[in-house]
Amino acid sequence: MIISKLPQELTDFRPEIGLILGSGLGFFADDRIDVVGRLPYGDIDGFPVSTVEGHVGQFVYGTIEGKRVICMQGRFHFYEGYTMAQITLPIHTMHQMGVHTLIVTNAAGGINLDYVPGNFMLLSDHINALGTNPLIAWQGSEGDQFPDMSEVYDGELRAKIRDWAKANSVGLKEGIYLATTGPSYETPAEVQAFGILGADAVGMSTVPEAIVARKFGMRVIGISCITNAAAGISKTKLTHEEVTDTADRVRPQFADLLAAGVQLA
Repeated sequence: MIISKLPQELTDFRPEIGLILGSGLGFFADDRIDVVGRLPYGDIDGFPVSTVEGHVGQFVYGTIEGKRVICMQGRFHFYEGYTMAQITLPIHTMHQMGVHTLIVTNAAGGINLDYVPGNFMLLSDHINALGTNPLIAWQGSEGDQFPDMSEVYDGELRAKIRDWAKANSVGLKEGIYLATTGPSYETPAEVQAFGILGADAVGMSTVPEAIVARKFGMRVIGISCITNAAAGISKTKLTHEEVTDTADRVRPQFADLLAAGVQLA
């Protein structure tokens, strides 16, 4: 799958690190990137557009302390009606531009009872509960047909980020992320079942992008912002406003953590 008609400035830029910013986390692109350019998804032929509040819907590219990055300020979700191929099209694009490391972030509901809204979780692994896989009916010959998933999230990079967080007194959990389709939030019974399966947090993204990135041989890091307690654990009804409000509250800490991840990659 080839992306055509990208601006020459972008292809010449040759980003080395790709970032995907989850719900309520798009501020990072404006706060921390020395911006070279912006490219709305709607300006790329055949590209999906973001339809969810809090997802601006553009690539932002530039540098973070010398590292060349391209950032998705807004992502695509299965529940928006997009196919897996469309959801992971940005990963193809990044790979073709030379990105070697993907840092994917998300807003997630905490299942682990030790987690509270505002915590950060470094993904050690994931559980795919989407009912499908982005590699089904794959078009093209690049990458392994049957990629190994025994270490989706790079152990060496995770260790560096853990050490940074400890040295800088940033509270960082580490756990397993489970992806559902959404857009409805999970029922209490589902959350209980997910906990039995080993999930520490639940969300509606990240897994397809991570799978395709690994197919291409990219190093992957995943970071969740725990924006709410999952159903049955939370004492209140779950709302998208709670997700974005929590993300905004921890804005400086999240930005520091993500910028450190870029520097360590």
